[in-house]
Parts: sequence; C-alpha cells; structure tokens
Amino acid sequence: MIVEQIWTGNAYRNFNYLIACPQTGEALAIDPLDHQKCLNLARDKGWEITRVVNTHEHEDHIGGNREVVEATGARILAHAGASAAIPGMDRGLAAGDKVRFGGVELEVLDTPGHTMTHVCLLSRGEPPALFCGDTLFNAGAGNCHHGGHPEELYQTFADQLAEMPDDTRIYPGHDYLENNLRFTLDREPANRDARDLLDTAAVQDPNNAMVTTLGQEKSINTFFRLQNPEVIARLMDQYPDLGDSPDAKTVFLKLRELRNQW
Repeated sequence: MIVEQIWTGNAYRNFNYLIACPQTGEALAIDPLDHQKCLNLARDKGWEITRVVNTHEHEDHIGGNREVVEATGARILAHAGASAAIPGMDRGLAAGDKVRFGGVELEVLDTPGHTMTHVCLLSRGEPPALFCGDTLFNAGAGNCHHGGHPEELYQTFADQLAEMPDDTRIYPGHDYLENNLRFTLDREPANRDARDLLDTAAVQDPNNAMVTTLGQEKSINTFFRLQNPEVIARLMDQYPDLGDSPDAKTVFLKLRELRNQW
C-alpha cells in the first residue's frame, strides 16, 4: 500500500489522500477536495482512481467529488447514513465493511462525533494506518459544531481509537498540529513531549507533514490524557463543581468545550 498525503494549501488547511496498490496501480482518493492536485498526482504516478471515500458529508471533504468522478468514473463511498447529503453516492458503508482495490484492504470504522455519519478507514498492515478525517487530528480532536455530538465523540475515542495499536500511523483531514499542541500546553504546561514537538511543528512544511503514531498522540494529545493530574487540576480551577475525581468522559467534554472557545 502506498500513501500520498496531499496538502491543499487552502484556508481550511485540508489534507487529501491517495492510497494506491503498487501491484495494480488502482487508487482510492479520500476526501479529494483539491481534485486537480489529486488527479495530477494520480496521472504522474500512473495510477487509476477507481474509488472515492468521503469520511463525512461536509463540503470541504466532498467538494471535489464531481470532478474526480467525471475524470475517472470512480465510485463514491461514504457512511450509509450520509446518502442524502452526498450527491452521487454509490455505496453506503457500515462498521466492519471492507474497501478493497488491488491488493489493498481497508476496514471501515463507524466513528460518530464530528458528525453522526462519519467513517474512518483502517489499514491493518505493518504498521497499521488510520485515515481519520475530522475525528482525530494530530494532537487534537474534531469539533462537533455542524451535525455532531461531543458525547459520541468521546465514545469513539474511548471505545475505538484508544484501543488501537500504538504504532498506528495517523492521517487526519486537516493540519492543525501547531495550534493543537498549543492547546495541549495550555492544559498541561509540563508536557515536555508536546513542548519539544511544538518547535518542529512551528516550522514544518505541510507538503511534507509529520505523521504521528497513536502512541505519540497519547503523549501529546490532551483528549487522550484524561487522567493526567495536571489536566484535571487545571480543569478544576475553571470548573470547581467537577469534584476531586471527575470521570474520563466529564474531562473530555470539558476539554472539548474549552477548545471550542480557545
């Protein structure tokens, strides 16, 4: 499996992806908003885009579908519940479904929270790789402003993401790494891993962006650090009614609330 991360350079800081089978040259495009960059890269590599997967229905993820389909004849796949919101969708996806092309197999995860019809794609290769749209960002978590729910996002983190192998490579839908690290440090100033990484993030070229692992996320992403004493203590300063031992879900929801305003 070959992964190409495509930096759009737009105001929303989107990443698009091409995943290709090296044996057959078949390729899948994930959220190909910048359709021209995706099509040009596939042409330059000699790949044929046969499928488009939208992680969710927001316009900055589906906005390039029509042009890619017109150029390639690719089929559009997305969450089964998103068919009314994604024009021309060919196949609805559910948890446990497999997306296969050439010798590549990706497992569909139903990951509600950012929206209620959000999917991630998981490659169980060596190493594993997660294409996570706007559910999980490098050092951050998706918002829930437009059709989502923070309690569902917490369950996705707790029940699915946190249980994946630590060497899982994380491929999100946007580059928000620098700002997310600053939020982690606002919540946990003593987090040396986040502070050390911030120096790199501040000068990185998003055309050659850092790819974190889930193990790394657990050390730098405050939404995985729900039992950290400093995180809890700083929350209690702002929310005295939390009590001495708030549960993980409460901490997550308060962090998401603070991030909305930060």
